[in-house]
Formats: sequence, C-alpha cells, structure tokens
Amino acid sequence: MIKKLKITKLLLLFIVLLAAFLRFYQLGANPPSLTWDEAAWGYNAYSLGIDGKDEFGRFLPYDYLESFGDFKPPIYAYLAVLPAKIFGLNEFATRFPSALFGALTVLLTYFLVKRIFWKSEKKEQYALFSSLILAISPWHIMLSRAAFEANVASFFVVLGIWGFLAGVQNKKWYLLISSIAFALSMYTFNTPRVVAPILVLLLVIIFRKKLLEIKKQTIIAFIVGLLVFLPTFGFLLSPQAGLRFKEVNIFTDIEVIKTSNREIANDNNAWWSKIMHNRRFLYSVEYVRHYFDNLNPNFLFIKGDGNPKFSTQEVGQLYIWDILFLVGGLLFLFKKKEGNWWIVPLWLLIGIIPAATARETPHALRIATTIPTFQILVAFGLVNIINSFKKWKYPLSFIIFAFLFVNVLYFAHDYFVHYPISYSSEWQQGYKESIAYVSQNKDKYDKIFISQSLGRPYIYYLFYMKIDPKTFREQSVVKRDAFGFVTVEKVGKLYFTANYPIERQGKSNNLYISDMTNIPENAKILKTFYLLNGQPVLVAYII
Repeated sequence: MIKKLKITKLLLLFIVLLAAFLRFYQLGANPPSLTWDEAAWGYNAYSLGIDGKDEFGRFLPYDYLESFGDFKPPIYAYLAVLPAKIFGLNEFATRFPSALFGALTVLLTYFLVKRIFWKSEKKEQYALFSSLILAISPWHIMLSRAAFEANVASFFVVLGIWGFLAGVQNKKWYLLISSIAFALSMYTFNTPRVVAPILVLLLVIIFRKKLLEIKKQTIIAFIVGLLVFLPTFGFLLSPQAGLRFKEVNIFTDIEVIKTSNREIANDNNAWWSKIMHNRRFLYSVEYVRHYFDNLNPNFLFIKGDGNPKFSTQEVGQLYIWDILFLVGGLLFLFKKKEGNWWIVPLWLLIGIIPAATARETPHALRIATTIPTFQILVAFGLVNIINSFKKWKYPLSFIIFAFLFVNVLYFAHDYFVHYPISYSSEWQQGYKESIAYVSQNKDKYDKIFISQSLGRPYIYYLFYMKIDPKTFREQSVVKRDAFGFVTVEKVGKLYFTANYPIERQGKSNNLYISDMTNIPENAKILKTFYLLNGQPVLVAYII
C-alpha cells in the first residue's frame, strides 16, 4: 500500500511538472505578442502596484476594470500585481497568473476526480488520467499561455466543486473554501456569473439532506460566500455590466426580427404565421443552434475554434485521439454510475448555457468553465476501455499511448515552431518593435501620430514605454461615447488617431507610425516593422 501510494505521488508530480513545462516554456515569447486585453491586464496590474489605482484612477476597484468600453471583472489584474513587481512589466509577468493557475488546475483536477468517484476502486486511475489528459490538452494549454481571465475562473469553479464535495463527504469546513471560490469566480470572468450560481443551486438541491446535517458549516459558508459576492452585486445590476452582453448576444440581432416580419408578411399576416414565425420562437431556435455549435465535432476534434488565439487551426480543442474515449466515457459513465458521476455531464451542459447566447459560436473561451469535464470523460473512458480487455491490457495500452504521444508531439511541434510565425498578425505583432523605435527617437519630434489600424495602440504604448500611471492620467485626452466605449486620443506628445494629417504644416516636426496602406507619396520611410513571417506590418516615416 505504501509503495503504491509513493508511485501515485510520483506520477502526480510528473504530471504537474509536465503541465507546468507546457504552460511556462517560452511563455514570454509564444504567443508572439500581447493582445490589447493582455496589455490592459498588465498595465492595470502595474498601475495598481504603484498607487493602488487602475489606469483611469479608480482606487482599489473591486467591481470592474474599465477597458476599451468593456467592464471586466478585476481579479486577474490583482493576481498580476506581484508578478509585475517581481519580473517587471513584460509579457511573462502578465501571463504568469494564467500559466500558474492552469498548472494548479491540473493538480486540483486530481483531487476533484477522487471526490467525484470517491467510492470507486478505480478512483486513483480516474484521477491520475484526468490530470494527465488536462495537462496535455491543447485547449487548456493555449488558454493557460495567454492572459485569459477565463482560465483563472475555471480554476475557481473547479475549486468550488471540489470544496463542496469534500465538505459534504468528510471535511465539513471545506464548504467555506467552496463558497469563497464560487464567489471569486464571479470576480474573474463574466461566464461564471451565470454558471456558478446554477452549479451551486444544483449541488445544494442534490445534497440538501447532508447540508442540513452540517447546518453550522452550511450557514457560515453561505454567509461568507454572500459577503464576498455582495460588493459586486450592485454593479451586476448596472447598465455597464450588460454593455458587453448587449454587444455580442443573439437577442439583439435585428436580422432575426427582419426574418420574422418577412415570413409573417409572406403569409398575409395569418394568425398561425404570427405564432410559427414569432421572433421569440426564432430566437429560441437560434439559441439551441448556438448551444450545439459548441459540441460540433469539427470544433472539438478537427480544427478547433476559428479564432487562432484559442486554437492552432491544425488540432481541435481536443485531440482526434480523444474521440473514442470521450464517447466511451459517456457510455461507461451512465452505465456504471459510480459515486457522484452525474456532476460531470451536468457541469458540462451548464457550462455552455451562457456561451450559447453569443453570436460567435463555437467559442473556446466562453465555454472554458466546462474544463475539465471533457478531460474527465476521456479519462473515464480510457480506464474502462483498457480494463475491459484484461488479456490484452498491456499491448493495448502501449498502442493507445503511442498514438496519444504522436498527437501530443504533432500539436507541440506545430504550436512551438509554426504557430508563432503563422499567426503573429493575430497577436498584434509589430507594436513592441515600433514602440521601441519611438522610445529611442521620441525626443527628436514635436508630435508622434500613431495609426489605430492594428487596434487599441494607446495601451501598448503605456505598457511597453512603462508610462507612469499618474502621467497618463494627467496628460491624456480620454473620450467616452454614449455607449460607454473609451477612446484615448492623446498621451503627452503621442496622438492615437485613425485620420491623422499626412502633410507637413509649417515647420512642424512630426513622426508617423502607420500601417502599409496609409503612407503618403511624399513620405520618407525611416524604418519598417515586420511580422514573424517576414511580412511588413508597420512603418515609421516623416513628411
């Protein structure tokens, strides 16, 4: 027994180290540059670490961070404060919390699976393989290697479920951990604000009798969780909280209403047509379609998310290898019904609910709260399929894991060798190099005009030039429109505008940073900045 325990610990240590390696290796260099959201997380962490205020001057914001007209849950910025202090304001520090919590999720998944299947003889196998499948998951690796707050939120959801199960099984006070974790998930990403309450309600209903037996711990956990959640409750009812949802949800898609009106008119406004083509019915159909988009085999196993930030486009969110074991896992799960097996499929189905309201589906980021349900199902299927062939167990295992190794090797080679070159444009490559040039030459010019063609340039200049937050607040020109969107037009001598002047006026001495399509004929190009594939992306010029 002791020897078996030592082997289990060694295997778990290996899995966690493997997970850490795949998440931290070349973290500052791949992905090849920062998205504007990542730059915003990093700079806000930098700002909070200096004077306790976010970039726009709100002291210790607890309900939201204002960013490009989006109002983000703030936890990620606070998690990045210490890395920014230790490593400096750079790509590695900004992504450090996501990579760290990604690796911790792999470790926590081991303990979670043991709680889910806590009476099963195979719980150690289920737990170890679930952690391994998550450690090498292309989906989870890519989410962990960029500053995606959804990845951290997934950790808190996993922690919440694990704490709850531990609390109702034999660790009563772990309910406190659960309530805090679920509350923190809602300070981290928007999706858990829907998913976490539904999961909690489900768990409370199923385990109501056990919770009544540990009434003291249940009441204290409820009060503490409520106290953690309450500060953000007022914001959730505000117009700002719904701004992003209004922008991306299917229920504001005017095309559905146009279709409804057109079909009713084609039927001469018949009463039955008003029922059949009612816009509410059409929206319901759209919701169901968008829901099942997230379970599309092409998305899961072949190409992955259409956005290269979440998929290499060469591998799905899961490996092709996973197909057999995912299907097998579902079949065995419903057949064997071990422990609290029902949590896995219900958690998966609940995790897709908010994502299905979005116009863009499938979406790997918005269903990140389903992680690690897919991986648990794959592991469950793997263990039971192998054990079903007792006579051929070892040769079959060799073949299965050889095929898995090929899948992982293919993904790793593509991601670490080809991906940064192929998709550097998707990560706003060119800003860092052009900003380094501006930093070296800014004193030579009266004004510097920067094109917005790559999107949100001001945050990159704040980040890479490490502009003091106080200086930014004092020297910037910030405009907000009626919808709450923020535009920073100027910081000191830096001007961020789409239509800057292209002719010299008087004796003006200006520098221009532009894309390749905005260069006037009389411009003198000083330097060209390239993507990793050699394609020019920005130029510095004077007139």
